[in-house]
Amino acid sequence: MEKTDATSAFFALSQPTRLDIFRMLVRSGEHGHHAGEISEALDLRQNTLSNNLSVLLTAGLVARHREGRNIRYTANTETIRDLLGFLLEGCCQSRPEICAPIFARSPQSMVTPMSQDNYTVLFLCTGNSARSLMAEAIMEREGKGRFRAFSAGSHPSPDGPHPYALELLRNLNHDVSRTRTKSWDEFAADSAPQLDFVFTVCDKAAAEICPIWPGQPMSAHWGVPDPVAAEGNEAQRRLAFADAYRMMRNRISIFTNLPIDTLDRFALQKRLDEIGREKSLGEAL
Repeated sequence: MEKTDATSAFFALSQPTRLDIFRMLVRSGEHGHHAGEISEALDLRQNTLSNNLSVLLTAGLVARHREGRNIRYTANTETIRDLLGFLLEGCCQSRPEICAPIFARSPQSMVTPMSQDNYTVLFLCTGNSARSLMAEAIMEREGKGRFRAFSAGSHPSPDGPHPYALELLRNLNHDVSRTRTKSWDEFAADSAPQLDFVFTVCDKAAAEICPIWPGQPMSAHWGVPDPVAAEGNEAQRRLAFADAYRMMRNRISIFTNLPIDTLDRFALQKRLDEIGREKSLGEAL
């Protein structure tokens, strides 16, 4: 990377709003976000967002992909890689101890499989009243002791778990005795469990800036339609919860059967993203 390109990138990231947009897109990976999702998550006016995206696009930090009438934005990983290379050029020539923490988190760690006996998984949505709670219950069962599951919300519902979600889980013989809504801040504390995987299950939560999770977990977006927002009569609304459950169980079943201990992290991340794009609802309850 040339110095002029690096300067342009640093200028683009020197403004707080642009930095928030960029961090959100980095976190979302290949999934990216549409402009409306970014605007809603960061509470930005459309013209403000457009101006800031234009600066990031000019600096090469962000890419855009047209999907019909919509445009999806993603972080440009090639530019990020070049910028990091520019920053670290010549590193450690005289002070290797300075760079040790950097190289501990370098791409070399990405080619090493996650070979563990047990894994901890956190499911996130906005209210933590339905989808993420169902995912937590499903993972506890499907994981068969190999996966420890939690769930949380960016803005947990003050009304607690949705009654339709609780009733569905009870009918399917899930233990809901300790099921509760909770803030994702609980899992960013020093005393929180070390996380191996973090999955967002609603688009709004995926668009928000997450806390720094203990354990540097792998993450992916597994968006599922919000059953709480379903309209219609009672039967139709309950069906929406059943559909969300089936989709989540299908994805979790695929995940728990992955050969995690043999896949390097690059390959595993690709599989996690593919699961998030799976649209099948799976077999009937």
